[in-house]
Amino acid sequence: MEVFDGKKAAQEYMSKHTLAFSTPELTLMRFAFWLGDTVPDPKDKEKTVPRMLTFMTEQDFAPVLIDDDTYVPSGAVKNSGGMYGNPQTENVAEGKFCSECGTKLSATAKFCPECGATQE
Repeated sequence: MEVFDGKKAAQEYMSKHTLAFSTPELTLMRFAFWLGDTVPDPKDKEKTVPRMLTFMTEQDFAPVLIDDDTYVPSGAVKNSGGMYGNPQTENVAEGKFCSECGTKLSATAKFCPECGATQE
């Protein structure tokens, strides 16, 4: 599968262009136009291709798609010390429990911090 290497393209663009007085919007617009410029095809010098195609790399794995409706906890953040979680204090006597693993949750929780199940 061919994947666009945006980091490599951005690094090459930034190394060749001075943008000290440009706004982020102007920089992004110029970068987009730069990617769209036609350049000689590295495989066939007789043809031209958009510069963006020169930053395509072959990878043997599927890209990771981010799904906003699914949360899978990585374990990097735990709420055991009370340091993380809902910033508002809740005065609800009856708790809300996870429908998958039974962990006690805050009343406004959208996901379970233990198993990642979506809460309703």
